Amino acid sequence: MSDPVEVPIEDEGIRLGQFLKLANLIDSGSEAKTVIANGLVRVNDEVELRRGRQLVVGDVVTLAGRRAIVSV
Repeated sequence: MSDPVEVPIEDEGIRLGQFLKLANLIDSGSEAKTVIANGLVRVNDEVELRRGRQLVVGDVVTLAGRRAIVSV
């Protein structure tokens, strides 16, 4: 698995669905809904099924072997 790519956010937190798009792990919001509902997304090595999950700096999101870390 690759090293996580740092993806800066402007606020203190961001929703998982928004972050997936910002990190270029998906192409659209509807794709976020699908990959999350199918259990394909992990946050800090745990499957996450909530698209609205609030991420904070330091959280690591994994999808299809690609990882992104929330940074400032």
